[in-house]
Amino acid sequence: MNGRAVREGIASAFRGDQFKPTVILFLAPFLMVAWRYFGDPKYLAAAIPDACVLWDDRPATGAVVSFVAGFVLLGLIPALLVRFLFHERLADYGVSIGNKVRTLRAILVLCPCFILAGYVASTDPAVQAQYPINPSAGRSPGMFAIHAATYLLFYLGWEFHFRGFLQLGIRRRLGDVNALWVQVLASGLLHIGRPASETFASLLAGLLWGILVFRTRSLLSGLMQHYVLGISLDWFLCYAR
Repeated sequence: MNGRAVREGIASAFRGDQFKPTVILFLAPFLMVAWRYFGDPKYLAAAIPDACVLWDDRPATGAVVSFVAGFVLLGLIPALLVRFLFHERLADYGVSIGNKVRTLRAILVLCPCFILAGYVASTDPAVQAQYPINPSAGRSPGMFAIHAATYLLFYLGWEFHFRGFLQLGIRRRLGDVNALWVQVLASGLLHIGRPASETFASLLAGLLWGILVFRTRSLLSGLMQHYVLGISLDWFLCYAR
């Protein structure tokens, strides 16, 4: 393929019905990598100026800022692109209740299962070595409440990025099945470096929550299950061990 053909191919990718999926697939990896490196809690704990350290606790500050960074990079920036570049509704990307009956049923049936999964995971030494991301979460009830609130921000960004922006954003061009597998691949790769049990489980969870987005037309069910899993794991690690 000569240079002219390459240039024409690139240009065509940003025209017509190719524009949106091209922008999404171009930007999503950069946002993911930016959060993975510059939103890393340990990196932030070391990089934050002394005057910005909260509670006189660098690790806790790094974790909280990491959660906010995840919300901004993975959630807020893609949401702004949806509204002001694609000129589309956030509801079309799962930011709604969707099918109320299916959403509520999935929450009520599956959230208890993920609480149990959090308890089981808390007994794994590899998981104990990694979590909670905020190592001061169990220092006091107030600190755990701050941890829980800011952790929810992170999960909002995560679910919108993978199951909303990525999966629902490319489904019309790639089809539902391929869009599902793309987000499972992307979210699974971002777990590399975590315990093996968590990384493999993330593939199954990504598949489940992606299917639920199609079934419920909402991110809410997967968001609640993901958050319940994460925060119950931390609660068991902090208070039940």
